Amino acid sequence: MIDHVSIAVSDLAAAAAFYAHVLQPLGFTQLADRERTVGFGRKYPEFWLNARPRMAPVPDNTGNHVCLRALNREAVVLFHERAVSSGGRSDGEPGIRQGQMTEYFGAFIRDPDGNRIEVATFPRNGDGTS
Repeated sequence: MIDHVSIAVSDLAAAAAFYAHVLQPLGFTQLADRERTVGFGRKYPEFWLNARPRMAPVPDNTGNHVCLRALNREAVVLFHERAVSSGGRSDGEPGIRQGQMTEYFGAFIRDPDGNRIEVATFPRNGDGTS
C-alpha cells in the first residue's frame, strides 16, 4: 500500500494555492506547511508538493502520473473544472474509462508545472454507479 506521494513544483506558494482549490472536492485540505514542502490530505498528508524553484516544466511524454481517489463522479468533475479554470489544463475530460479490472469514472489534468494528475472514482454498486 502506498502511504503518500510527492510531486515537484517550481513555485511552492502558487502550487499550494492551486492545489488547495482543486483538491477541496476530494476532501483534501492543507495539513502541513514547511519551508520547502506542503502536504495535503484528509486526515494526514498524503499528497506533498516539494519546492524545486529551478525546475523545467514536466514534459508531457514522461508517462508519470498520480491518481487520487474521489468519493463520487461530482467530485471528479469539480476537480477537473477547478483545475482548468485555475491555470491547469485538461489532459482527459471527465468520463468513463476502462481500467484493468473494472470501468471507472475519471479525469486527467496537467498542473501549471506539467505534472499529470488523475482523479478517479470506482463503482460501488452493481449498476456501475459510484
